[in-house]
Amino acid sequence: MGFFDDLSKKASETYRNTAEKTNKLTREMKLKSLINEDKGKIEKIYAEIGKKVYEKHIREENIDIKSELIEECSKIDAYAKEIEDMNTEMRALKDLRLCTKCGSEIPLSARFCPKCGSQQEEIKPVETVNNTEVPTEAKEVVEQVNNEVTTETVQEVTNEVNNEINNEENDGTNTETNNENNDNNQ
Repeated sequence: MGFFDDLSKKASETYRNTAEKTNKLTREMKLKSLINEDKGKIEKIYAEIGKKVYEKHIREENIDIKSELIEECSKIDAYAKEIEDMNTEMRALKDLRLCTKCGSEIPLSARFCPKCGSQQEEIKPVETVNNTEVPTEAKEVVEQVNNEVTTETVQEVTNEVNNEINNEENDGTNTETNNENNDNNQ
């Protein structure tokens, strides 16, 4: 039974790793899509601003940016903040952060930036999730990703693992049966 216990443990471990990676990739793709949507909204607002400015130019009117464009600028600021928050979440999913000096993406564990050489603050783990130390910046992201594992995803992966185990068992049984038949025929 040791073989089946080991196989079961490996299957469970493989499932957990696969589910974790799948959830991270799914979340990353969703974030990229949302970022693109926000960028499209910002482009539309830029066009509105340009149209307003040009219309004032055609009518030879002065434009007061503070009063006439404040609403559009506020919308752009809000979308830009959303985009930055989503980029931060994506970096956390990839175990990356920004260099404090040059702004390059660097590994969370980096003590020095590989681009500018600037020393980075050490990020101390605050807790463990699934036997992995989680830095303060990534804690919320990891919790969110873990919460997104649905029972459907768990069931799908479980079914796949069970099918693979059954196929391996059947292959072994068929080989033994064929060997017995060959022995009987001789």
